[in-house]
Amino acid sequence: MATGTASGSPELPEKLALGRDSAPARISYIFFKRRKETPQKRVMEMSLSSRGAVSVFLVGAVAAGVTTLSACGSQDAAAAAPPTSSPADTARSQARGLALADPTGPYTVGRDSLHLVDKSRPDPWVPKAGHRELMVSMYYPAHKATGKTTPYMSTKGADAFLKQMELDVPAKTIAGTKTHTHTGARPATGKFPLIVLSPGFKTPGATLTGLAEDLTSRGNVVAVVDHAYEAAGVSFPGKGILPCAACGKVGPTTFQPAAEGRAKDISFTLDQLLSGTSPWKRAGMVDKNKVGMAGHSLGGASTAATMEKDSRVRAGVNMDGPYINSGLSSGLSGRPFMMLGTKADHSPGGDATWDTAWKQLEGWKRWATLTGAEHMSFTDLAPLAGQLGADDPEGLPGKRAAEITRDYVGAFFDKQLHGKHEPLLDHPSKTHPEVTLQHHASENPSPRS
Repeated sequence: MATGTASGSPELPEKLALGRDSAPARISYIFFKRRKETPQKRVMEMSLSSRGAVSVFLVGAVAAGVTTLSACGSQDAAAAAPPTSSPADTARSQARGLALADPTGPYTVGRDSLHLVDKSRPDPWVPKAGHRELMVSMYYPAHKATGKTTPYMSTKGADAFLKQMELDVPAKTIAGTKTHTHTGARPATGKFPLIVLSPGFKTPGATLTGLAEDLTSRGNVVAVVDHAYEAAGVSFPGKGILPCAACGKVGPTTFQPAAEGRAKDISFTLDQLLSGTSPWKRAGMVDKNKVGMAGHSLGGASTAATMEKDSRVRAGVNMDGPYINSGLSSGLSGRPFMMLGTKADHSPGGDATWDTAWKQLEGWKRWATLTGAEHMSFTDLAPLAGQLGADDPEGLPGKRAAEITRDYVGAFFDKQLHGKHEPLLDHPSKTHPEVTLQHHASENPSPRS
């Protein structure tokens, strides 16, 4: 399929209930409230309440002040975690603009944009739009000093994203975030594992850019998939910026079909990337026998659902998403899986779907929980909020949340796809005291190093 982008400004969908006049206290209450409802209802509330984190982040960008959330983590977590940004740090961040953290690996990061159309299926949200469409951001290891710096988002995309959140904020605030990605960079030599990333419901794949960059710098090809009509801010060729038509349509009775639909999207994406006639011009870089997947929220649920149906995915990570029936009762044929979630909602006994999934998993597995984290801590929104002084003083600072996500997800794929020894995944870590780690009782963890 053809690559490329297009611009436009179709009518946005009906706005959500929480408007820009909502009090931060109310947003915080909704966002951090412990939930005991069904897993489908819980993820919908987390998705809706994620606007709280986004709201605080963006309001901080405009007001250039320090915004805090209500307490969600224990005081032990606050003591263990690095301090939140000082007013001086915040002022410096605002003066130089927002920026993603430097990748930790040796490779420079290149990126292409790939437009895929599945002609075997209509779009599930807007059938009259025609076939199912996907935009895939292809990150790949590259040579230094080649290509042009890639913007975080287009200004039009950021504007649509902000309108979806009902916030009167200059789009350049997000669009201008500094990345470490280079469009058209000369690819590195060799073959590399492929990791697919799927974002949360209503959030564009751009919010996983920091993780994608780091995984790529470690020697992986990374495909970040944007699913049409499931977020505002993504441009599709010939159609421009699509609205989030799925917003308001996904609920307790439709969440499972949404996750299963994404699983079909991912399998189709793999068909395209791994075939001998791949539309991606750099497909020869991919080691077809080493494919992994990770996702946040709905993307995390979709990771398990994909692995149940598609054996090509050798290892997966669920970042704070629930489990649906597809992927919940399956042992994934013994393939490695890591569950990475907040202590508040996804500790043992906190979510029945996680407890069930943990018991069912048959192969190598880890369950890591982050004290003081919240649902959006696994995305770029957390560290960007921290740069604006919007960290929760009693929770996990955004910069630290990004570091932990990077370290554990990176270590997981280093171990499962590269065969590296990763003691971080076997024992409590003095350098990561915020993380509680569980492993299979029958395993013999590697010695401490």
